Amino acid sequence: MELYFIRSLLFVALTATSFGDDGQVTFVSELSSKPAQKLSKYGWYGSVRLQRFHIPEETAIARWLFSVTKGHKFNCGQHNVTIHIRWGAPPVINPIGSVFPNATLWSSCLSLTLPVTSHSSTTFNLSNPASGDWYVGAHLPEDDGRIEQKGFPSCSYFFQPQLSIRRAVDTPILQQGIFLQQTAAPDKPARLKLHVPEFASSLSVSVTDCSSGEGGADSGNCSLVLRLGSTSLQEGPVTVNCSGISCSAVLSSSPWDTWLRVVVESGQDNRTVTFNIVSNYTVGCKPKSVGLTADDDINKLRGNSSYTNATLAANSSVVTEAVAFSNESASLLSPLLASACVWSFPVLYEEVDVLSLRFTPVNGPNVSVANTHPTLLTYPLHTQATGGTLNLQLTLNTTNVTLWNSSSVVACLSPWAPVLELNQSQPCRTALFGGYGVNVNVSVPKAVVRLPFPQSTTWYLTLQLICNSSDCGNLSVVSVVPEVFISACVEDCGTYGECRLLRSYSYLYAACVCKAGWNGWGCTDDSTAQSYSRQLTSTLLLTLSNLFFLPAIVVAVRRHYITEASVYLFTMFFSTFYHACDQPGVAVLCIMDYDTLQYCDFLGSVCSIWVTILCMARIRDPFKYTLFMLGALLIAMSMQLDRKGLWNLLGPILCAILFMVSSWVYQGVRRRHCYPPSWQRWVFYLIPGATCALIGVCLYIFAETEDNYYYTHSLWHILVASCVVFLLPPKEKNREVLGWTRGWSWNWSWSWRPRVCGYTLCQSSKDELYTVT
Repeated sequence: MELYFIRSLLFVALTATSFGDDGQVTFVSELSSKPAQKLSKYGWYGSVRLQRFHIPEETAIARWLFSVTKGHKFNCGQHNVTIHIRWGAPPVINPIGSVFPNATLWSSCLSLTLPVTSHSSTTFNLSNPASGDWYVGAHLPEDDGRIEQKGFPSCSYFFQPQLSIRRAVDTPILQQGIFLQQTAAPDKPARLKLHVPEFASSLSVSVTDCSSGEGGADSGNCSLVLRLGSTSLQEGPVTVNCSGISCSAVLSSSPWDTWLRVVVESGQDNRTVTFNIVSNYTVGCKPKSVGLTADDDINKLRGNSSYTNATLAANSSVVTEAVAFSNESASLLSPLLASACVWSFPVLYEEVDVLSLRFTPVNGPNVSVANTHPTLLTYPLHTQATGGTLNLQLTLNTTNVTLWNSSSVVACLSPWAPVLELNQSQPCRTALFGGYGVNVNVSVPKAVVRLPFPQSTTWYLTLQLICNSSDCGNLSVVSVVPEVFISACVEDCGTYGECRLLRSYSYLYAACVCKAGWNGWGCTDDSTAQSYSRQLTSTLLLTLSNLFFLPAIVVAVRRHYITEASVYLFTMFFSTFYHACDQPGVAVLCIMDYDTLQYCDFLGSVCSIWVTILCMARIRDPFKYTLFMLGALLIAMSMQLDRKGLWNLLGPILCAILFMVSSWVYQGVRRRHCYPPSWQRWVFYLIPGATCALIGVCLYIFAETEDNYYYTHSLWHILVASCVVFLLPPKEKNREVLGWTRGWSWNWSWSWRPRVCGYTLCQSSKDELYTVT
């Protein structure tokens, strides 16, 4: 604890001396640190160690310190740790270069590479960072497919990120139409902020009356750099290089309902520049006010509740009715469209499940789109929704509607602000952020867009009917069905994937883990996929190899080791059906819950080794069966605690070998002869059996990889089952069937004579003579 406190103080001291100060505003320092986490080789997104940091408003400088420490002392060579940084949502990465699913769009993030030998650290500085949540992910290079047994020494690296920021607490506010006088020096820029209201269509910031303050001929020739906005790595601020005494920067489609940062820097060396600055914004378009009466909204919610619980058949009837409505919309809605510049539809926000949200237009699934004004729908996304996938499915209703082939409905999905001017040539982009554009027409009536890990903000969907000619003819309004929802994964990861919910402290996110060689964000990349014949071969090898336990069962029964034979039968059964259920492809058969099958397989495997070695010890039956039972209970407990731990296998083996060696030494000393006494027993049974067991354990621990698992693990089954045949001791003297030292004869007949507790129930062969007197 003291070491951590000293490191924190040292980190604060370093950042306090390294950051500059512009002298016009007051800065405070804040420090945050995350615990060190063990890194993993990249196999899927669950291998990434994700951390979340929050950067407050008015942060001037952010500095990350990334430290990677090796967690062992033996040499593993140099490894490269890849660090990904993104603002607003977790980074979408593709280290192995796999193919993304169709209609899946994503933006790249900043990636850093840190070479690591024993201990390495690096810093990353960011000026004027965007406020909100920042996500940092780290991982080792791509997984080589080697299966490492838990508990066995391996290379381990620990990643710890720390963040130090400088935040301004008294930044001047630039108000509408009010001039502020500011000064800027090369190392002391002027920092201001302004609030952009909702529905602002354009924003301008102007610098006037610029003067260097030193007189002379060039005192009015200022060199300034005007920056609007923050740095988000994917998008930077709008930059204008000013010269002369005035300049201005204009933003169209500026972010709505947010604080915008303004930074003015001086481009003249050793000269302080004085200037006046002012901002102006225009609100060119607002939707029609709905008033303060909430009764209509409550009635709409009641109607929408019955709609969401309806079946698909009822949904189709609603669509048909909405199409009929759209046919009449040209006459009914023309007064509204003539008086409004944007048509805004209310949207119902509905939480369905974890990382599952649905956005539904309150008036029904169909939305009317006109050629004169854009249609606007608003979708707020909170932080808890950024760990899923934002899906947009736009469908054109062509029933009873004739749309020219040259006409189409253009849509733009954009964050922070909508694009209210849509046409075929203008890109789907706002002043500071890019959007995602789609269009539907008669030939392509459906369009889909998927955005993994969308940013936490308000998203806007703008739609408008576009005609190549100036007039769309008699048709001025069409109907479309916009379906917007949040799902955990893309298409639920398809046939060859599984969608898993991940957690980084309190933050939840989801990702696909692929199987059978499939890759990609949605498990749709089949470049390395296994064929069906390969999957079937793997299933047959891993299941049928367990039949090699049949000779061991027969040998155990013939030698009257019935308890041991029952354990082998249990192991063979559950190992067969566990591997039939554990297959990654489509050749799968599960007769019960997967976790139950896995537990029984691991339990039976270790118990088989336990009873075999104890049987070789040749100890008395009461003591042997006591150890059987005690060992089985302890093994069951350890399997419940840590099923895949290496010592769950090695512990019972070493204990059983200790019992066996102690018994053999005792009997050898008592007989004054090596035990077992026969050299044939050593040469033809013990040595071959021990060799099979040793080879099997080496294959299990050192040789298994994901590619060769199906035949190396099958060979492990064969070797373990074969070693039992060699290692089982011969039948004990006076041991008969069912394992009793005295009991029934192997050849059952009606003349058997039961013996109980060592006493004989005798029957005299002579006839008794009865004398009657």
